[in-house]
Amino acid sequence: MKPVERILLSRMKYIGDVVLTTPVIRATREAFPRAHIAYLAEKNAVSLLEHNPFLNEIIPYDFSRRDVIEQPRMMLKLRRMKFDAVVDFFSNPRTAMLMYASGAPIRIGKSVKGRGRVYTHQIADDGKEKTAIEFHYAYVDPLGVKPTHFKPEIYLTDDERREAKIFLRWQDVAGDKPVVGLHPGATWPAKMWEWERFADLADLLIAKLGCQVLITQGPGDRELVEKISRKSVGSITILPVLPLRQLAAILSQCSAYVANDNGTMHIAAAVGTQTIGIFGPGEEQIWFPYTSRELYPSQHHRALRKDVPCHPCHLDYCNRAGDGYMECMKRLTVEEVFQAVRDILQ
Repeated sequence: MKPVERILLSRMKYIGDVVLTTPVIRATREAFPRAHIAYLAEKNAVSLLEHNPFLNEIIPYDFSRRDVIEQPRMMLKLRRMKFDAVVDFFSNPRTAMLMYASGAPIRIGKSVKGRGRVYTHQIADDGKEKTAIEFHYAYVDPLGVKPTHFKPEIYLTDDERREAKIFLRWQDVAGDKPVVGLHPGATWPAKMWEWERFADLADLLIAKLGCQVLITQGPGDRELVEKISRKSVGSITILPVLPLRQLAAILSQCSAYVANDNGTMHIAAAVGTQTIGIFGPGEEQIWFPYTSRELYPSQHHRALRKDVPCHPCHLDYCNRAGDGYMECMKRLTVEEVFQAVRDILQ
């Protein structure tokens, strides 16, 4: 068999999932020190991999373009790049087609009826519970890549960190107080702690700990953060929707970050900010692999979740009625989250 000299890794969508593949990128580089390793993902998410020293190239996929234009363009590009092996962590119909069109002799993806046949190596779920990082490692095992790294990383430049400090000064965020970021949004409503509680948490952090509180937001969160701003008594700083690398640099300046289960939570942990993840329908043992004291000796990341009969439901929208509606989120009090932040800051 031809030596593997050109490798494509791809986790096409979702910010957090791309960040959670970074340990696998490093391990793949160690297994193939002289290979050309590229990474394909949605253009915003893949920007987080810029300056990653273990990649030779990142390939952005532009979902703002019509499929009839972008998909053939990407197929031709991948075919011309002549990869020896492609690894499809996402394995949806679009990415399966792209991997097949690449012409790579080794194509690794999920074992699923129908499109799974385009892969030369199909990865089946073995039924064992594993973190998202361990899940990704299963896809590079056919290449002989072993699980050697488990800490996600985003590589920021000195200029990016310096510009983040300047930006915060423009927002009247000084460096003489702890800066705590809050992210009240999420992709799905079932993952959202009540916005009123974020407002109350901000007030407690300001009044009792003397913190400067930042609210970060994603596209579509404007109304949500405005409601929090109106309810909050203290002076909080609302940041605009920012490019992901600028957001990552700003989060690196925070003393702590509180977020629902979403991509910004993973960004914060990956830039070294002590992070508190709020979980409801999801499983923190899978999606919050940040609590190991061995991996994080100087940081104290925490996942907060309440036990309820329906967990884990994996639902995007809560389907319970009455008092059971969003019970997993309602049972997590402001005081508990505040105490978790205080513990981290101390």
